[in-house]
Amino acid sequence: MDNNNNKPNNRNDKNKRNLNGLFTLLVWALVLTIALQYLNVYLGDSTRSSSSHEIMYSEFKDLVREGHVQEVVFQDGNITITPVEGYVYTDADGIEYSENYTLFTVALNDPGIYDMLDEYEVDYTSPYVPQMPFIMELMIGYVLPSVLMVGAFVLLFRFMAKKGGGIGGIGNVGKSNAKVYMEKQTGVTFADVAGQDEAKESLEEIIDFLHNPAKYTAIGAKLPKGALLVGSPGTGKTLLAKAVAGEANVPFFSISGSGFVEMFVGVGASRVRDLFQEAAKVAPCIIFIDEIDAIGKTRDTRFGGNDEREQTLNQLLAEMDGFDPGKGIIVLAATNRPEVLDKALLRPGRFDRRITVDRPNLAGRLKTLEVHTRKIRLAEDVDLNKIAQATAGCVGADLANMVNEAALRAVRHRRLAVNQEDLLASFEVVIAGAEKKGTVITESEKRIIAYHEVGHALVAAKQKNAQPVTKITIVPHTQGALGYTLNLPEEEKFLMSKEDILAEIRTLLAGRSAEEVVCNTQTSGAANDIERATELARNLVARFGMYEEFDMMALGTVNSQYLDGTYSMNCAQETYAAADRAVVQIIRQCHQEAKALLVENREMLDAIAAYLLKKETITGQEMMAILEGKDPEQTEYFGITNGRGQQDASIEPPAKSIHIVSEPIPMPMADGPMEEPEERTDSSANPSEGDFAAGADPDNQ
Repeated sequence: MDNNNNKPNNRNDKNKRNLNGLFTLLVWALVLTIALQYLNVYLGDSTRSSSSHEIMYSEFKDLVREGHVQEVVFQDGNITITPVEGYVYTDADGIEYSENYTLFTVALNDPGIYDMLDEYEVDYTSPYVPQMPFIMELMIGYVLPSVLMVGAFVLLFRFMAKKGGGIGGIGNVGKSNAKVYMEKQTGVTFADVAGQDEAKESLEEIIDFLHNPAKYTAIGAKLPKGALLVGSPGTGKTLLAKAVAGEANVPFFSISGSGFVEMFVGVGASRVRDLFQEAAKVAPCIIFIDEIDAIGKTRDTRFGGNDEREQTLNQLLAEMDGFDPGKGIIVLAATNRPEVLDKALLRPGRFDRRITVDRPNLAGRLKTLEVHTRKIRLAEDVDLNKIAQATAGCVGADLANMVNEAALRAVRHRRLAVNQEDLLASFEVVIAGAEKKGTVITESEKRIIAYHEVGHALVAAKQKNAQPVTKITIVPHTQGALGYTLNLPEEEKFLMSKEDILAEIRTLLAGRSAEEVVCNTQTSGAANDIERATELARNLVARFGMYEEFDMMALGTVNSQYLDGTYSMNCAQETYAAADRAVVQIIRQCHQEAKALLVENREMLDAIAAYLLKKETITGQEMMAILEGKDPEQTEYFGITNGRGQQDASIEPPAKSIHIVSEPIPMPMADGPMEEPEERTDSSANPSEGDFAAGADPDNQ
């Protein structure tokens, strides 16, 4: 009742403020109009004084008698005198007026002046000026300019408000610039999100709470105030928020964390207040703040600062703690740096739920591929389950980019559908770049690169805990790799044992070991391998508690779990030095064991390297066939038969709309000339481990 009674008073106050503002504009416009009128008169007098000269009435009569006057005009109580051509008037100070000038004097009550002008044959006249009513003069001279000026002011204020400026340089800058979405406006629903079933379930419950609050409040449940989406880049946090907008059927406010901060002090807090005020008007609704770490970082108490970002955070904390949960305002936020957020922002009552949007597993990747290929024309040979197995560790953004690259590759090759080879090639292009076909490598360097990559692959194949080899190539790629060995797991693994880590380190160090065993040299191509092996060994010692000397003592702290995964050491200098010595010992032991494996299997190393030098790119199945004494040509690569898909170039996999018959059917080709571009027998790819780079580190996968 109190709220309803206050509404008319608020409306009257607003109308009163509007009338006061309009009256102020009118007063300013009238003052400016009067000032402009006087300015106009002053400028007219100044212009007249520069082109005319006042003389005495007696002088005027003398000029008439002397025949120096050509024409006289009587107007407004003055007599304007035009001298005859060639006459030079000289005043009492000796100043001469020779050309482009007039003389004037005040008209006196002298009836005989007209007879005198007739006597000396001087033309005279008085121009007709129609009399205008006083009201009309007032309207034209004062009212109309005032109205036009008020209109100009209003348009100027509106324009500056849209641009975020205004009088005093602030204008509308304190207003929230959040985008408002209604039902289905984002074009994304939960049907477009796959591989994040747990996150979708939590968000679906929140949306259901907004739509059907009665069934929750019946047992005393309260609407959650906020949910924080946390995960690595590309996992789909913003996509989930857009899906919420598409499913919610309620107003959805979307803004980035950086959108609150401006150069003016207090603007961020003002925008937070305005955002929640606008949301309260249309509740129930959802507010989504992307990259909330831009304003939500932990407040710095070392220097007692009071900067703009801290004021914005304080206002956000107050708004989230103060708004009525019965109104139905839910705050969604997304970040990939939860460790830097202020503890007060993360507590229950502000963000009641923390939803982890993690990398999808095998089933999630398969569903994600199905979503992204719904509008893609696929060939008969496409097996998305095989692609999902090959793309272990990829996030949703990687898979979407891979599908798009596959479609582009199919168009480049004049095909009307995407086949299995396109998808595999695009996966390798996304993680390693395209082939550098113009790179010239000497035979000696090619031999070193071949043995380097085969060293990785052979040591991985001879270890029980190592990931199986998928592909080996010595073709240079655009992201710096002169060759790479691609290892992909056969099944999903969420834990790494000590044996797994040591096997991975041996595999990484096997490239340099092969150079030493066969070529008796060391090259810069092992730089990235050494970095990754050192990182694994340091994690084994400092983070995982797998080294006997330090038992289960954690020597480091992770800084960015969802970004680069780096960590800092927080131990004594002596312990730090001892940890470094332990890392060196692990690296040295794994290096010796990798060399021993290669020396023991030198015959297989030479055979696989010779086959790789011949083919330039081989699959893991081909390598295993050589190890088992079988024909490497009769293998399959993730659904591609005959090695790497080396089929007859004139035959393409049939489209899904074509029925399979006893004879292969050529795929329909696009119109126009269809000259097949030159292509290697392998697909462009990107390494997950074992990159060989000269002078620069290859892609870190």
